[in-house]
Parts: sequence; C-alpha cells; structure tokens
Amino acid sequence: MGPFYKMGFFSEQTGFVIALLTGAAFGFWLERAGFGQSRKLALQFYFRDMTVLKVMFTAIITAMVGLLYFSLFGWIDLSMIYINPTFLWAQIVGGLVLGVGFAIGGYCPGTSVVGAVTGRIDGIVFLLGAMSGMIVFGEFFPLIEKLYTAGSMGDITLPKYFNISSGIVAFIILLAAVGMFVGGEWLEKKFGGEEA
Repeated sequence: MGPFYKMGFFSEQTGFVIALLTGAAFGFWLERAGFGQSRKLALQFYFRDMTVLKVMFTAIITAMVGLLYFSLFGWIDLSMIYINPTFLWAQIVGGLVLGVGFAIGGYCPGTSVVGAVTGRIDGIVFLLGAMSGMIVFGEFFPLIEKLYTAGSMGDITLPKYFNISSGIVAFIILLAAVGMFVGGEWLEKKFGGEEA
C-alpha cells in the first residue's frame, strides 16, 4: 500500500534520490518529445501544434485514473497524499502571469530547465528570469501576502467541492479531455501546422 514514503518503505534520503531520478527521466522524455524547444511550445498559442495540450491531458488522465483504481484496489491511501492548498484568487493571478510568460517566452518553468540543460540560450535566459522572479517574490512577499492567501479554500478537491463521487469527476474530466483532443485536431487542421 502507498504512498511508499509516508508508509515508511524508504528513508527521506532515498526519497530525494528517487525524486532526482524521476525528474531526470521526466526531463529526458520532455526533450525527446521536443518540449525543450520554445518554438514547438509557442506554436500551441497559434493553434498550429497542439501536442502540449494533448500530452498534458494524457498525463492528467493517466494519473487520475491510475490513482482512482489504485485507491479502489487498496494499493494506495489517497488520504495520505499531499494536496496543495487552494488559494483561489492567488492561483488565478499566478496562472495568468505564468500563461503570459509562457506565451511570450515559449517556455513553462519545467521546459525552461530542459531547454537550459540542453544548451538553448533562450531556455537559459528564461530560467534565469524565473529564478530572478522567485527572488523578487521572496523579497516583496510581505507586501503581497494578502494576495498570496486570497481565496483560501484549504485542500479542497473537485469531488469534495461538488459533493459527488470521484468516479463521476473522473468521467467528466475524461469527456473534457476527449473534447480537447478533438478540438486540438480541428485547430491543427484549420491553422495548417508548423510550416503554414
């Protein structure tokens, strides 16, 4: 039964090693998928290449369905999995800032690390900008603390919020993913791909 670390199957140090190896593998596959190139990522905002959307929805669906079934089979205790607390307004503002930065720079934080590690100058610049932003955020935190905690909802989940079963939520998100896949294909055909 998992999660393995919280159940005491391995030490904190082993957890860090596993996290490092998992992160390196994730970065490797991001690069292999072409996500270390800002051009490929930016094409999504022009509706020419919706690969990022498809990959992210596939990852969400795989993790969601996997956790749901692992929980049903008793292989994982969902109550022991950490859920980031929701601060609604802070996360809306943060999401908008991230989205604008993604559209302008062509990277999100994770893909900028991949771009930087593979020697792409734009990835290095973007990563340095993100790190500088973190420092500025830390220095000015007392001035924006109220925004940071705005809309606090605790560790809420969609099933809890809407008072419906996890299975129904998973089915709705699965339908949304299918709709996004179909919509993404339609957009790619309409706007002609990368060479258009």
